[in-house]
Amino acid sequence: MKHLPQISEAEYEIMKVIWKEAPINTNEVTKQLVQTTDWNPKTIQTLLKRLTQKGAVTYTKEGRVFVYSPLVQEEDYLKQENAHFLNRFYNGSFSSLLTHFIRDNQISQEDLNQLKDILSQQGEKEDSHG
Repeated sequence: MKHLPQISEAEYEIMKVIWKEAPINTNEVTKQLVQTTDWNPKTIQTLLKRLTQKGAVTYTKEGRVFVYSPLVQEEDYLKQENAHFLNRFYNGSFSSLLTHFIRDNQISQEDLNQLKDILSQQGEKEDSHG
């Protein structure tokens, strides 16, 4: 997996808007985030500039407006973040993470049933490839 830029929590909020709406201009990003955060427009513009400098987004200039598109795909970013989380807190072991959630009753019966289904389907795939 290629190395992706580090994105702060605030930058991630902006990326979620860009991933969902791209291509999207500065005014539209600002309008959405002013409704869901307590940020002022200058803060949002600063965060957009940082994301551009980090190589997470690119823009084109249309008249007086910048139109943003992601250079980092959401799925790739989330994979990297999940791997980082597992390595940092569970020594890269998904089973340790899952055990922690199950033992602390932080996982519902519905979630457990879904996991059983996923594991069952994965086992069937591996059996058919074997």
